Amino acid sequence: MAPAAPEQTWTIREIAEEFDVTHRTVRHYEELGLITPERRGTTRIYHRRDRTRLGLILRGKRLGFPLEEIRTIIDLYDAPRGRRSQLEYVLAQIDERRADLEQRRRDLEAALTELDRFEDRCREDLSRHSS
Repeated sequence: MAPAAPEQTWTIREIAEEFDVTHRTVRHYEELGLITPERRGTTRIYHRRDRTRLGLILRGKRLGFPLEEIRTIIDLYDAPRGRRSQLEYVLAQIDERRADLEQRRRDLEAALTELDRFEDRCREDLSRHSS
């Protein structure tokens, strides 16, 4: 039987470049316990699990999830029952996030409509003053 190939690992520089984040960002997520690279002296060694978790963290941030919700989702992935409980939780969070964003969109549309009306009134008043 052939020996197993060594697991691929990444340095902080490689992982930061891959995800287009700063070293400080990566270290911040480490300080929060969201990723846990292996330490060899002062060198951080990132494994596939860290890379996957960093990808999930950044995706969650792009979608507007707070870090504590992202932590819960990631922790559920590691919990017994694994993916099912994670997916149920994520779906509930998606529903909440979607409702929040849809409300914000309605609020923005209402504000833009009000601005349009106000602009129209101002232009009408201006044209009356110009005549």
